[in-house]
This record gives sequence, structure tokens and C-alpha cells, in this order.
Amino acid sequence: MSAFVNPPAAPQEAPEHISPQPAPAAPQTPSHGKWWLAVAAAVVGLVSAAYLLRPKPQPKTAASAPAVRTWKVVEGTLRGTVRIAGTTAAKNFANISAPMMRGPDAGRALVLIKLAKAGSLVKKGEVVAEIDPQSIKDHVDDIDALVQQAEADVRKSKAEMAIQLETLRQTARQDKADLEKARLDASAAEIRSNIDQEELKLSVEEAEAQYKASLEDLKNTEASQKAQLRVLELTLERHKRHRDRHKVDVTRFTIHAPIQGLVVMTTVWRGGDMGQVQLGDQVSPGQPFMKIVDTSNMQLEATINQAESEGIRLGRPAEVNFDAFPDLHVHGKVEAVAALAVGGWRQNYYIRNVPVRVALLQTDARVIPDLSASADVLLSQTKGLIVPLEALHEEGGKTVVYVKSGDGFTRREVKTGVENHTQVAVIEGIEAGEEVALQRPAVAKAGT
Repeated sequence: MSAFVNPPAAPQEAPEHISPQPAPAAPQTPSHGKWWLAVAAAVVGLVSAAYLLRPKPQPKTAASAPAVRTWKVVEGTLRGTVRIAGTTAAKNFANISAPMMRGPDAGRALVLIKLAKAGSLVKKGEVVAEIDPQSIKDHVDDIDALVQQAEADVRKSKAEMAIQLETLRQTARQDKADLEKARLDASAAEIRSNIDQEELKLSVEEAEAQYKASLEDLKNTEASQKAQLRVLELTLERHKRHRDRHKVDVTRFTIHAPIQGLVVMTTVWRGGDMGQVQLGDQVSPGQPFMKIVDTSNMQLEATINQAESEGIRLGRPAEVNFDAFPDLHVHGKVEAVAALAVGGWRQNYYIRNVPVRVALLQTDARVIPDLSASADVLLSQTKGLIVPLEALHEEGGKTVVYVKSGDGFTRREVKTGVENHTQVAVIEGIEAGEEVALQRPAVAKAGT
């Protein structure tokens, strides 16, 4: 492609007698395609400038040694502790259970129609739960009808038995009269013939036997009537006791708080999931569904591995920390240590832990049962020079530290004492105010 829009015409040859003259340059018209040349030139200039102004690599020097963190040795008090973990619990508490049914009927539905709110504070004697008593009341009404019927049966039987006994007594009196008449007739037997005497004698014997039979029948009937009446009276007593037991059950369906404290609901299995007892749930007789705890007297129920339990003693002070409240720290003391270690479940069966109970010496409204917590139990306490555990190093069976000396570090053997999870007390080998390395330096001088 030509850069000229209109190319010039070809030059004509000059005549021989005329010297050739240079052809005048044809005037160039502006071209619309030259703009990209300017752009290209500008780009090249920018690239050249960037190349010339690029940072030039500096000559490599020897690598500087990494900085070593140090710790300034200070004098203070070091506390040796051991940490135990567990959950909070209340020393004083009362389990609230559904009442045991005294009545002989089984399978009665105990539906909660009133329930104190979980987490609320209740006073002693306050109503915390109520069970629907309507079905029992209806049953008591039915038993009242049975009691009335039994009482009527007793009265009716007594009247009938009195009539029967009076009839037997009348028969006995008639037989006695017949006997006396026969004896009176027999008294005049001397003037009778022998045959009449024998007949009179037989009449007396017959009347006497009849009278004895009447008396025996009266005696047996009285005994039988007493037994029958006793059965009716026992039936009446059974119905009355049945009714009275249900009446006692109805009074126990309103449950009062035995102590003052915090309401904690029991977790139960409901519809395939675990959940707290709620209003409208059905409970079984004797089933615990609520607990009232005294939050003013709390404790930590924890365990410690048997290998670390040697230093745990009764009365040791402890500081209790709570996972839910990182800023809460409560003072406590070891109140009980189990005599035997116990195993866990399944995979942890062979891991033996010693149960430990720590009493909380302070109260806080946030401390409630079943909070995960830990306690740092104080085992020992000493004053001395304190350095971090990471400043100690084992070399050749000796404990050494690296003390800063000028621009370097000097290795120095030390003797240590009590330690905790992060710090250790140094008995000899260093002095207060010196700086020790928190990591092993690359270059160090041997010290004394």
C-alpha cells in the first residue's frame, strides 16, 4: 500500500540541446493513515522509558540472621497448677416427679396442664406444676356411687338377717315350750299304762332333740350372717379406700416447690428426638420431669487422669473457668476426691479417671447446672525467677538457656524448680534483668 494518495506522473525526457533540470517535487497532500505511526512511536517511547527506569538488581550480600525473640527475666510468684474439666452441678436440689398413683387403677394419663417456665426462679411453696385431674375426679364420682350401693346393701342385709334370726328364735321358743309340755305330761306317767309311759318318754326325747336342733340352727345362722355381713362391710371399706386414695391423688396433682431455686427441665425422648418437658406432655407415675436447684451453692463435678491425680488434696484452692463465659472466674476449693479411679464407656473403658468435686466459693447469676467448665487446682507455689518454658532447652542431659550477651547469646546451664503449663521457676543460673532467648539461636557461645 502506498503512502501517497495521488502518485506523480512519470517525468518526460528533455531535448538533447537542453540540459536536464531536476523535476520539481510534487506537493504532498495530508494522508489519513499516518496517525497510527504517531501512536506506534509513542508506545515505543514509553516502553523505552520504562526499561530505562526499571529497578536495577542490587548486588547480593550475605543473608542476615533471623531475629530471635527474647524474654526479660523477672522475679515473681509461680503457681503450679493442674487443670481438671467437668460440668457444674448444684449441691442442694430437689427432683420433681409425677406423683405415684395410690389408687389401684393403672394406665391413667397424667397430662401436665401447668408448668413453671424453665430457668425461672421460684420460691418455696410456689406451684410449679399441675396435672389434669378431671379423669380421676370422674372416676371418684363412679366410686362414690359404688360406695352408696355398698352401704345400701349392708343396711338391707342387716334388716333381712334380723328378720331371719327373729324367726329362728321364735321357732326355738316354740320348741322349748313343746319340750316343757312333753316333760309335764311325762310327770304323770305313773298313772299311765306302760305303753303310754313309753310314748310320753319318746315325746320328751323328740321335743328335746327338736329344741336342740333349733338352738343349733340359730347359732349357725348367726355365724353365717356375721360372715356375710363382714363380706359386705369389707366390700364397702374397699370402695371407700379406693375412693379416698384417688382423692389423695387429686390433691397431689398440684405440685409445690419444696425449696427455693432455679427451675431446670428434664430432657426426655419425644417423637424421635430429645427435648425438654413441655406443657401438655404426658408423664408416667414416678417419672422425674423437673429439678429445682439452689444456685447459691454450686459445685464442679470433674475428673482427672489417674496419672495426674497424685497432687490433688482436699482443701486445695482452685480457680474455675467457664466455656460459655470466658470473662468469668470463680474461686473454689477441692471438696472431695474419689478413692478409686473409674473407667469410661466403649473406647475409653481402659482410660481411668479419678472423680473430683470442687466447691464454688463465690456466687454468680450466670452459673447454672450443666455448664462445661474447668478448674486450675493449685498444687504448689514458690517465689523466684520466672521464665517461659520455651526458653529451656535440653542439651546433653542438662537444662540450659541462652542468655543475651552483646550482639550474641551465651549458653548457660540452669537449675529449675516449680513449673506450670507455661512458665517455670529458675533456682540458679541466671539473674533478674537478663534476657533469655525464646528459641535456640543459630550461633551461641558456651557459657559457664
